[in-house]
Order: sequence, then structure tokens, then C-alpha cells
Amino acid sequence: MKFLDQAKVYVRSGDGGGGSVSFRREKYVEYGGPNGGDGGRGGDVWAESVEGLNTLIDYRYKQHFKAKTGGHGEGSNRSGKDGEDVVLRVPVGTQILDETNTDVLADLDKPGMRILIMEGGRGGKGNAHFKSSTQQAPRYAQPGEPGQERWIWLRLKLIADAGLVGLPNAGKSTFLAAVSRANPKIAAYPFTTLHPNLGVVDLAADARFVIADIPGLIEGAHEGAGIGDRFLGHVERCATLLHLVDGTQDDPADAWRTVRGEMEAYGGGLETKPEIVALSKIDALTPDVVDERAAELEAACGKPVLRLSGASGDGVREALFALWEQIKAARKAEATSTDSDEIEEGWEP
Repeated sequence: MKFLDQAKVYVRSGDGGGGSVSFRREKYVEYGGPNGGDGGRGGDVWAESVEGLNTLIDYRYKQHFKAKTGGHGEGSNRSGKDGEDVVLRVPVGTQILDETNTDVLADLDKPGMRILIMEGGRGGKGNAHFKSSTQQAPRYAQPGEPGQERWIWLRLKLIADAGLVGLPNAGKSTFLAAVSRANPKIAAYPFTTLHPNLGVVDLAADARFVIADIPGLIEGAHEGAGIGDRFLGHVERCATLLHLVDGTQDDPADAWRTVRGEMEAYGGGLETKPEIVALSKIDALTPDVVDERAAELEAACGKPVLRLSGASGDGVREALFALWEQIKAARKAEATSTDSDEIEEGWEP
């Protein structure tokens, strides 16, 4: 299935049905009167996050979604049928933005979330609604209210616990393939990864997390160089980042600074997110060269540097446990925050 993380769609809620002008006329009934029913309500437009989806490709082939119009009222005080709703089923992690693609209207970051995007028009009142002691035979009814319409953007940010970042050809896809059952494309040239990939890591029965691999960044990515930085949004929700630096290049410290600069230029909180730095491809280096380049990288980033190779498996398990410790801490903090919110909402003096 082709990956698509952004789509623009047109949505329109249904018009309300018109009220009816009708009078009761029956044989042998001495007194008649107005009995026009009300119109039905127009259909609403909803967005719902569902599990099992990881792309917005369905919205490339269909961009217009219109809810049904409410039924018109009829005689004998019969109300019109409400119009059918339209539900946009999207992957978990999808954001809904306005037409300018800047203001976030909703963020569906949990399974089963259902957000009302647009309400349908109200149905008009029939003439039975307007009868009174001074107006016993009203010959008018309300029309239904028109529905609303607008263009919106759907933007997917994948839900993952850890994210892989680095320059192209830094060994990110090799690492993902080594730690999960994901099958990303791996080749000996840059930009083999053209869209994000997800993999599930099983360290133990109670240690399971999702890791995301995104296309590599190059200098000027925030200005559109290379593939650009549009895929950085997929690691915004991660608890931690694993920054892989290719150990076979001459200046690993400069490579680290390049990627950090692009993350800071992008923003979105990535610059403050916990980061684990690792020197990759150590299987292609001698121990002396590994020590030298790891020391250069530690001096640049100011933190301990892991050493690993996705091809040989050296240091991979240590990196996974380091990621797991960060993820556990983030999950515990989130659970504590949720519990405190529930206690505060339910508190009464």
C-alpha cells in the first residue's frame, strides 16, 4: 500500500429538510387544522480514528464528502427523516487542519476518538408549529437551514515510542530491520528510504514498543533540500530519539551538528526531546578508529555515545534497552499526569 501522510479534502454537512404546509381534511371530521410536520436535520460530518490504518491514501482518490439532506416534513404531523452522517475514517495520529494548513482543529491521537467537524442544518418547522388561538390556519412553514462547507487538511503523524534520525545512509533502515520484523528497503546509496517505516520491538513480555524510521536529513532540509523535513512530524510524538551517526565518514561530529541544526530549525519540540546518540557501522572500522570517532562525537554532543552495528548486531541490544528506559519513564510520567487530572476533575469540596 502506498504511503500518504497528507491530503486535502472538501466536506459539506447536509441541508435541513423543509417544513410542510398541510391541513387535516377527513370525511365526517367536523374540525380540521394545520398538521404539517417538521423537516429532518441534515447529516453531520465526523472524523474517527481507527486502528489498522497507517496511511491516508484513500483520500487521494476521493476528495469530496457530503452528508445527506434531511427529509422534508409531510402531512399528518409526520417529520422528515434526519440526513445520514458522513464519517471520515483516518489512522490514529491524524490531525485535522483548516484550509490554510496552519491551525489545528482536532488531533486524533488515540484509537476510537470521534470528532464532530461540521453540524448539519436544522430542519424547518411545519405549519402545525405556528398554530395559535389567533393564528388557527397558518399557511407557511420554515425552510431548512443550509449545511456548512469547507476544505480541510488531513495530516498524519505516526504514533511511535522511539524515532530514528540521522543523515542519509546512516544505517537507520538496517537498524530497524535488525530489531523488528519490518522490511525497509536497504541499499548502499542515500535516500533509499522515501517514506516512514514502523517496526515493533519485543525485548520481553512487558517490554514492547514501536520504533519509527524516517528518511534521512541533509543540510538545508528545512528549506526543502533533499526530501526536506516534512517527515520529521512523524517523530514529534516519540518519547525519545535515537540519533545514528555513520562511523565510516570522516567527521561524525559535523554530521551530528548538521542533523541537530535541521531539527532545531524545524521546531515542534524536537530540539528538547530526549536523544540517544550512537555511532553506527562499527563493524566496518578498526577498534582504534571507533574509539577516536566516538570520542569526537562525545565532545560534540556532550553526552555518552553508544557504539553499534545493525549489520553485525554489535551494541544493538544495549541501544534498545537504553531506548526502553526512556520510554518507560515517559509512559510513567504520562500515567501520573492522567491520574492527577482525573483526581482533580472528580474532587468536590
